[in-house]
Amino acid sequence: MLRNTLKTTVLLAVLGALFMGVGAAIGGSAGLAIGLLIGVAFAGGSYWFSDTLAIRAARAQPVTREQAPQLYAMVEDLARRSGMPMPRLYLSLERQPNAFATGRNEHHAAVCCTQGIVEVLDADELQGVLAHELSHVRNHDILISSVAAAVALGIMFVSRLAMFGAIFGGGGRDGEGNVFGLLAMMILAPIAAMFVQMALSRSREYEADASGAHLLHDGEPLARALEKIEAYAKRVPMNINPAEATAYIINPLTGRRVGFAALFSTHPPTADRIARLRTATW
Repeated sequence: MLRNTLKTTVLLAVLGALFMGVGAAIGGSAGLAIGLLIGVAFAGGSYWFSDTLAIRAARAQPVTREQAPQLYAMVEDLARRSGMPMPRLYLSLERQPNAFATGRNEHHAAVCCTQGIVEVLDADELQGVLAHELSHVRNHDILISSVAAAVALGIMFVSRLAMFGAIFGGGGRDGEGNVFGLLAMMILAPIAAMFVQMALSRSREYEADASGAHLLHDGEPLARALEKIEAYAKRVPMNINPAEATAYIINPLTGRRVGFAALFSTHPPTADRIARLRTATW
């Protein structure tokens, strides 16, 4: 938890510094002040409203016990066994089987399932997925993924500011030098955003797989679920911002990743995750 807290703090600091740096490059001291305000607002929003933003991006609706008794009871039971409060439960109408957890801690957490995952998975497979997502909550790494997504979005936004700054020659007396710096940021920022997500999400998925399997004393249900979800994700598209894809148990953009883009996968190889789940003793 301490490691995750430090990572989150560093990411928020990087996000604020990015806005300040670009603001200074474009508008000098006035731009620095504006960048500081935007950076603080962006970082604060990513911390306090990470769950709300993720749920809205998924176009999900809250689910009550009466609306989905089996799903609700399953999450409630796993939360009790994990020693944490019952998270808010949401359902997205997406046909692709997938799920994610979001929020800044156990008391402000949410789990979202797609309609597809409820229809495709068997009960024990769905339980494996939910155990994985609740492990993200218990491991305190859902905030990191949310902040990482915010950092990625922030860097993309900064790159757009850099582009406009370069086009209009911002930067005061050092305008020419700033143009080159802004152009470099415009080119490198999207790549940096992808690396931020990749560096954070690969290890956390392995850890959540292991924690979920420990909770159930069995890794096979999650292994079978991952096989099914991966197969469907390649065939059934999901319309989602790439910066949000890191939250899902399987990258929802799997079917779109070809060629060079495959180098920037935000999830570890599904085959490796399945092999770990089936070879370990839980």
